[in-house]
Amino acid sequence: MEIRAFRGWHYCGPGVSTQIAPPYDILDQNDKDTLLAADATNIVAVDLPHVPPKELGPAAEYQAAATLLSQWQEQGVLCQDEEPALYAYEQSYTWAGKTYARRAMLCGLRATPLGQDVIPHEHTFAGPKADRLKLTTVTKVQLSPIFGFYKDPFGGEGLTGKLWAHAPAEPTLQGELNGVTEKLWVVTDPGVIAEITEALLPVKAYIADGHHRYSTTMNYGDALRDAGLLGANAAAHEANFVLFALVAGDDAGLLVLPTHRLIHNLSAEFSLDALREALPAFTWSKAPTLDVDIGDADSYLAPLGVHAMAFVVGEEMWIGTLTDPAAMQAVAPDECDDWRELDVAILQELVIDRALATWKTDATEVTYTADGNAARDEARRGEVSLSVIMQGTPLAAVESVANAGASMPHKSTYFYPKIATGMILKPLE
Repeated sequence: MEIRAFRGWHYCGPGVSTQIAPPYDILDQNDKDTLLAADATNIVAVDLPHVPPKELGPAAEYQAAATLLSQWQEQGVLCQDEEPALYAYEQSYTWAGKTYARRAMLCGLRATPLGQDVIPHEHTFAGPKADRLKLTTVTKVQLSPIFGFYKDPFGGEGLTGKLWAHAPAEPTLQGELNGVTEKLWVVTDPGVIAEITEALLPVKAYIADGHHRYSTTMNYGDALRDAGLLGANAAAHEANFVLFALVAGDDAGLLVLPTHRLIHNLSAEFSLDALREALPAFTWSKAPTLDVDIGDADSYLAPLGVHAMAFVVGEEMWIGTLTDPAAMQAVAPDECDDWRELDVAILQELVIDRALATWKTDATEVTYTADGNAARDEARRGEVSLSVIMQGTPLAAVESVANAGASMPHKSTYFYPKIATGMILKPLE
């Protein structure tokens, strides 16, 4: 991959707790209203002009966002760095009783067709891309980074160690968002930037989150190129480079949490006994109690075996484990072996698409949560017909499936914590 430093825009800071926000695609109107009630200069005012952002909204909403961004730049709410920089970005948080400090480098990364230097693991959809493209076109800024991971080519402390060794003693920005401490340092040393840039040339970036935003920036650059607007040195234009937050794949803080499935509105005839009979490729054992903490589902399920999942209906919970891999070969013969080994693929193909078909109604739908306790409790209260609590997808599996050119099922991964929006903005001109 080819990376480059850039002159980023950021809040003049240093405290940004009320100005940064979660990624736009996990927010609703209530979230937006809450953030703006706390601070009218929260980045969500620009980054989420149309709610929900699943389709293109009215042109006036995007233009208003662009106007507001320009006002913030003119009024000194936002400042632009004087020199091109790489940005050292740290997120400190606690999960399942352990404290982590995940480090990332924020940089521009040359946009190439997916599958070359940048490897995806999900499909994208037209609606969200139309929304992001319109916002990008009017603001001419990339507002939130793509979340990527890579194999670190540096020895010792790795790329992040190299970057932090040349970072100032105090962060330029610091804040807290949803229990995560966010810090940003600006690194402008040309020698360090050149060394890191050269070392990453043979390395590939894997997209963790942000497939739609990556495609959007590529489409934006292509549109400018087709219109002859990139200038004489088109290849060097800033629009060719996508804002990335790159995390080393061996960073202990790079957590991939499971996304549990909540199945709503199955017919009255549905029962766990009937589901177990419909899944002969699974081995089953009844859980001794539901009164356990399964917020960290991996800790609960991993000791029960590979592919173990918890199925909850009312006051019953059974552990189901696929023990006949031939069942996946039969239903997904065109997929690669690594894909057929994914718990999310097993659940989708064998359980949701096939075994549950008998009890589906016109109102049946699947929703998602990363909270295992919440998934179990909704089933206990009868708010859903069935909850399935899963183990997380290993990072190595994400990489293997991506390398094979396959796309993972919807909501296969929940990389935690999310990258905050508003720590740095990248100009595209």
